[in-house]
Amino acid sequence: MVVVLLDDMGFSDFGSYGGEIPTPNIDALAKGGLRFTQFYNSARCSPTRASLLTGLNPHQAGMGYLSGLRLPKSRGTFGRIHERAVTIPQLLRGAGYYTAMAGKWHLGNTPGSTPVTRGFDRSLSAVAGGIYFPDQATRREGGTKTLFVDGRQIRTDDPMLGKDWYGTDRWTQWGMKFADEAQAKKKPFFLYLAHVAPHFPLMAPEADIARFRGKYMVGWDRLRRERFARQQAMGLIGPNQGLTERPASATAWDSLSTAERERFDTMMAIYAATIARVDKSVGDLVAHLRERKTLDNTLILILSDNGGNAESGPLRHLIVPGRRAPSH
Repeated sequence: MVVVLLDDMGFSDFGSYGGEIPTPNIDALAKGGLRFTQFYNSARCSPTRASLLTGLNPHQAGMGYLSGLRLPKSRGTFGRIHERAVTIPQLLRGAGYYTAMAGKWHLGNTPGSTPVTRGFDRSLSAVAGGIYFPDQATRREGGTKTLFVDGRQIRTDDPMLGKDWYGTDRWTQWGMKFADEAQAKKKPFFLYLAHVAPHFPLMAPEADIARFRGKYMVGWDRLRRERFARQQAMGLIGPNQGLTERPASATAWDSLSTAERERFDTMMAIYAATIARVDKSVGDLVAHLRERKTLDNTLILILSDNGGNAESGPLRHLIVPGRRAPSH
């Protein structure tokens, strides 16, 4: 079983859900499987992830808010998954599964609340996400980006991770490695691939961003109508459901200056690039499982922890210093 989790992705971003971003590998899985049209999340990263891995209300799991926030008088906000909560990998490992994860954890990094202590045999994890490249700038001056391999802290430039990697690819490559280890041990496996994408600060390889530059100059007013029409044609939205009016607080695309339109086009090009790269990684994973002759016996679930993120609003930062192109 493989659970592929994206971070703050909009409902209609996949092509199979009406989006214009090309996601052929994910669309192929959707065509041969099931598309769900109702999904309930907890509106923040940590609570949703706690519910996903435990099957509990986030407060029952101890994660009433984001990782790290502990309210002394609360019985449900411990800043980590509480001991009273049992995770899927803990149960499956007890049933003979090989359990592994790669990507964003965000469920506490104190003793007793790490991937290692919550049921995962193997793990390559980022404490709270935000890592796309090994040499990207840190949020805090003098800070160091780190990852954890089976609970052991390493730098993002550690030789064991290779050179010049992109996070989406690296999580998937390690996930495939873990799946191979399970096959070598003749065990069924549970793989949790928790991508950082498309959470801000948005980053993607230059070539991927270049594919989408200029494609969003038509503006969000037209794009939202087109997405909605495709969703109706697909049967994802009922024929009697009308498209809501653009909120009064949202700017009409036609009222923006050329410079503002180019700015937003760049931001969306980076966003689209992160989604397309996840799709490529899904294709790589499927091809790997097919080559190992385990694909037909593997359930693959793809979902997002939340919907599209409006945190900080559209008028925040856009920095394009060559290859590293963060925006949020």
